[in-house]
Amino acid sequence: MKKTIDARGLGCPLPVIETKKALNTMTAGVIEVIVDNPIAVQNLEKMAVQKNLVFASQSLDSNKYVVQIKLGDSSKDVSVPQVHQDKAIKNTVVVLSSNRMGQGDDQLGEVLMNGYVYALTELDDLPSTILLYNSGVWLSTEGSEVLEDLRLLESKGVEVLSCGTCLDYYKLTDKLGVGSVTNMYTIAEIMMEAEQILKP
Repeated sequence: MKKTIDARGLGCPLPVIETKKALNTMTAGVIEVIVDNPIAVQNLEKMAVQKNLVFASQSLDSNKYVVQIKLGDSSKDVSVPQVHQDKAIKNTVVVLSSNRMGQGDDQLGEVLMNGYVYALTELDDLPSTILLYNSGVWLSTEGSEVLEDLRLLESKGVEVLSCGTCLDYYKLTDKLGVGSVTNMYTIAEIMMEAEQILKP
């Protein structure tokens, strides 16, 4: 069985997510993924290594790369490095203290944050809580590009909490579109009790 995914033009992490979805529907065969940049090739290779699958790639030109990932009994015969996987942490808290990810260009930072929140919706192990404060509260209010992603996470059992002081400061209190309002004491309490805190 062979499936082909044309992921050209898809931003990170969509090529990996679409490939992962296809893998979940197969027990054996080959998935061929067409991408347009070497970073996507590297990301797909990392995913294949993590899943102990056979990986091969070919560069056809500067804007076209073909990746093949093979799964099934034949993959067991190939020596693929094992990646250590820690036990899933049950109480993982994601802290979004800004509506941008990283430092540098603001527009790029917003694109990266949007991609990060979307990627959270596709994870097998979801965080227990998402805390939003400072400009991070813009993400949970009306007009946010990730509002539907946060609503999806909430529907899957993820608690979404936005700082009330921050909502008030940015005059967004009446525009909260997902989750509930919290205070700094509760934020501190949740972070103290967390087994793992992720802050992109």
